[in-house]
Amino acid sequence: MKKSRFTEEQIIGFIRQAEAGIPVKELCRKGGFSDATFYKWRAKYGGMDVPDAKRLRELESENAKLKKLLAEAHLDIHALKGVFGVKPLAPQAKRKTIATMVDQFHLSERRACRLVGLARDSYRHPPEESEMNQALSAKIIEIAHVRRRFGYRRIHDLLRPYFAGVNHKRLLRLYQQANLSVRKRRKAKRPVSERVPLQLASVVNEVWSMDFVSDSLANGRRIKCLTVADDFTHECVQIGIDFGISGEYVTRLLDEAARFRGYPLAVRTDNGPEFTSRAFMAWAQSHGIRHLLIEPGRPMQNGYIESFNGKFRDECLNEHWFQTLTQARAAIAAWRQDFNEVRPHSSLGRIPPARFAEQHRQRAGDAAEDQLVNSQID
Repeated sequence: MKKSRFTEEQIIGFIRQAEAGIPVKELCRKGGFSDATFYKWRAKYGGMDVPDAKRLRELESENAKLKKLLAEAHLDIHALKGVFGVKPLAPQAKRKTIATMVDQFHLSERRACRLVGLARDSYRHPPEESEMNQALSAKIIEIAHVRRRFGYRRIHDLLRPYFAGVNHKRLLRLYQQANLSVRKRRKAKRPVSERVPLQLASVVNEVWSMDFVSDSLANGRRIKCLTVADDFTHECVQIGIDFGISGEYVTRLLDEAARFRGYPLAVRTDNGPEFTSRAFMAWAQSHGIRHLLIEPGRPMQNGYIESFNGKFRDECLNEHWFQTLTQARAAIAAWRQDFNEVRPHSSLGRIPPARFAEQHRQRAGDAAEDQLVNSQID
């Protein structure tokens, strides 16, 4: 707004002279202003004294300041609505928000930092990733690409011996930054029915659960995998792979596993022909092993082996494309060793099944030794 070269006192003086009888044209010629300017002055200052005119000028100045503040407030609200969501932002997200407000809404850096609630020094100097975090992040990515179905908790279990003092929250942050989150499986909806609870095993070799898993080679030929798991330690006792597995073949695989572990007290199976054959029934009777058959159509009565088979499919069968039977046996044997000795199990205190079994055997041996000592004392 252009400022007038006349003060309010002078303007009110011109208006009073005109009211006293001096012609407007003569007054304009002497003062050096136009008729339109005079009539504009009279519409604005007519009937005012000098203090009233000064007050009017102050009010106009305050009004201009209020308009400017209101415009800035509306701009701030528009900028905040454009970049802010519902949740509060972390510092790294606030830096991106400030950059967006400066680029798109043309706010100053100082003003954007004040609105977002971040110091300018923090905005200009983002924290640098430490060497330990860089090494940890690289190791997380390496493990996640090898073990695709592992979430951050299992990766943390594997890295705990090598990165002491790193808790799961830091690992989760690095895991999410690398965009490695595993897609959750949708649970199949099954009709509501009465569930038969599994009896929990309390010692090693108390119950072995077994079942079959099918797969195919690259040429389309089907192969069968007999999976056997210990209900107490969750160890994979045996995995037999062949084009066909009969009842007698099953007994040979179980005898092979029993050489190193001993025979179980009971085995749990479904009603397949391999497990109801004469050869299998005779084998169980000759070794004094109870045969626990589940009800037809109730696979969850054999839930331990069903859970193991799900891991076996996801982490081994779905990750390999077998060309030959020999290749399938070698890859599955390597996975079985990794499952027993490396892969942590959540229900065993997040340690591998083989280590859990070793700890249990050690505790059982110590208890037996203490009992022997006490009996000798008595």
